[in-house]
Order: sequence, then C-alpha cells, then structure tokens
Amino acid sequence: MDFGPLYSERTHTMKASEIRELLKLTEKPNVISFAGGLPNPGTFPVKEVEEAVHRVLRDHAKSALQYSTTEGVASLREAVAEHLRKDGMRVHPDEVTITNGSQQGLDLLGRVFINHGDTILVANPTYLGALQSFNYFGAKYATCDSDADGIIPASVEARLVELKKNGIRPKFLYVVSTFANPSGTTISAARRRKLIEIAHAHDLMIVEDDPYGKLRFDGDAVPSMHSMDKGEGRVVYLGTFSKILVPGFRLAWSVAPIEATRKMVISKQSVDLCTNAFTQYIAADLLTGGIIDRHIPEIISLYRKKRDVMLGAMEKHFPKEGTTWTKSQGGLFTWAELPKHVNTTKMLVDAVAKDVAYVPGKSFFPEPDVGYNTMRLNFSYPPDDKIKVGIERLGGVMAEWIAKKQVLA
Repeated sequence: MDFGPLYSERTHTMKASEIRELLKLTEKPNVISFAGGLPNPGTFPVKEVEEAVHRVLRDHAKSALQYSTTEGVASLREAVAEHLRKDGMRVHPDEVTITNGSQQGLDLLGRVFINHGDTILVANPTYLGALQSFNYFGAKYATCDSDADGIIPASVEARLVELKKNGIRPKFLYVVSTFANPSGTTISAARRRKLIEIAHAHDLMIVEDDPYGKLRFDGDAVPSMHSMDKGEGRVVYLGTFSKILVPGFRLAWSVAPIEATRKMVISKQSVDLCTNAFTQYIAADLLTGGIIDRHIPEIISLYRKKRDVMLGAMEKHFPKEGTTWTKSQGGLFTWAELPKHVNTTKMLVDAVAKDVAYVPGKSFFPEPDVGYNTMRLNFSYPPDDKIKVGIERLGGVMAEWIAKKQVLA
C-alpha cells in the first residue's frame, strides 16, 4: 500500500535528528563517546529504589498499580511543590503536572501555546530537544545572543523591539537557565532579574527549563527565575527526576499557573491519559523521605571529578590557537568553539575514525549557517581513564583540521 497520500501535512516537515543519524557512526565498540547526555549509572541509588519499591507495594499497591490521574499522583505533586518551596519558589500542588520526562512538558507547551508560524525567543545556542518539539508545531525562532553568563538581556530586548515593529508578539522566551544544554553556562542572577523586568515590560511569558540546577559543583546557587517572578505568574518552570534520581523512570514536572496547567492536563489526556503511577509512588517515597536530597551530593561528587578530569585533559591536549571552551560549574556538559573555518560536522567522521565522538554544535542553532565550528562534550558518562584518552585523540583531530586553514562550512 502507498501510504504517501495518507500522511498528514505535518509529517512533510518532519526530519530525523541530524545528530542521531551522525551518532550511528559511534556505535563501533572501540569508540570513546562524549556525545550522549547520559547520567552515569554509578549515580543510580539502586538499593534505595529497591527499598522504596518494597514500601510502595506494601503500603500503596492498589493505587500504585492502577491508572493515576492525568495531572499526577497527589502525593508526588505535593512533594515536588514542597521540594521547590525549599528553593524559594512559591508553588501550589495544583500548579504541578507530572510528565513523562521534560520532553513531554515541552510537547504540552507546544500543544497549548504554539500555532503554526508563531515565534519563540531562544538563546543561540539552545537545547536541541526543545527545537525539535517546537518545530513539530511549526514554530519560528528569534535568536538572542549569549555568552559565558548565559543569554544576554539586551539582545532579548532588542529582538522584542524588532518583532514589535513587525507586528509580531512572540509566544514565549525559552531558556535552559542553569548549566545549559549544550553550552554548560548559567544565566547570572543579575541577568535573570533583568529578564524578569523585560518580561514584565513586554508582557512576555518565560519557559525556564531547569534539568541540571541541582548539580552544582562550584560557586553559589542562583535563584530560579520562577522565584524572582513575584506574583506575576509569567514563568513556566520545568524540572526532572532524570538527573537527580534515575532517567529510566521518565518522570518530570511542569509548574505553571493553574489555568495553563489545566489546559496542559487536558492536552496530556489525549496523549497518554496519565504518567506511570508505580514510578510516581516510588519517587514520592524517595523525595518525601529525604533520600533524594541526601543522594544529590554523591552525584555532585562523582560529576565534579569527571568535569575536572575532562577540563584538565582539554587544557593539556586541545589546540590553543583559536579554540575556547566553557568551564562549567555544574551539569553534564562543556562546550568548545574552534576557529571559524573548522566544520565540526564534517570533522566528526575523522574523529570517529580515531575512535572518539562528540556532538557537532550546528544542530543547537536554529539559524542556518551558524555554529558549524562548535561542539558539545559530555563528561558525566565516560570512565575517567577513557575521558583522558578520548580528549587526547580528539585534540589531535582538531589540530589537523585547524591546520587546514580553509573554509569548510
């Protein structure tokens, strides 16, 4: 049967992730991969999860093994709200929706807010998964400059003024606020306050995606933008258990004003009816019992060491000519920028031939012809000895490409 005439118009704009296709090259058994964004299995609290499973089956089996409400198990929504209140966020459980990963939170926001052709403000670069989700709904992008302190408020304001002149009101500003994927940078407190001021002045909604905020190795914690938004209700906040518990549970949450939450819940009903109840009860047990809070320092200790191993190897083996990289204070990633003539997408083929892989940076930029000379490197997953060997190999490949001195983008 020819399915071609049956496909929806939307499928004609869909395309496979360039990164996913390229990373099929990394499946060779000897490749040291810095390409994934995987939490390290050594951080998984297996014993604690096993004990929680026994408690849940003992005390809540009838509910935990049943369907749950679409918005999520009440005990988990209450625990998440309390968890966030400790960080200065004023959150009511009715504002919390438990989602199948943060990616579903992005999808629900798209379903509720994005019409085909709507404009979203994003940083350059920004999280690829968000772009893929918003692309599905036909979004356009107004990109804003960023640096070592995250997205630049003046660039955001300039974009807003420019869009207003053209009769365009963007639906929201999307940011990964802390230890961003892919750049590893954090929006400074001063910039967060300025962004809130700009949002008030321009009646702008902000989507604050914060999967990595708890994984701080150095420096002082920066308050969330949600906590800085005093009573205006214009910041939607996304968080996840994937980085502080286990990714396999596929549990995350959104926090939004009750009206928006209700619309997201109605949208979720048509997608999956409800999130896995059993894992919700397990997460609620671990969160209310303080086990997750006690476990986070162990994750930080492991990742801090891995970050230091990678940065030390980069300092030793990466070419210094025209090459820079972020020194992340937390999270899972660092971000490197090479001289303008180096195309890291093409360079990946040579890197894999030397048994090392990374994510080319181009796909994190929604604009064409930008970011070809960048790459994302993950330090959380590879063993420490493999990090050292892999960075040495990658440094050699980079040196060869830098020496070519010709534009290859």
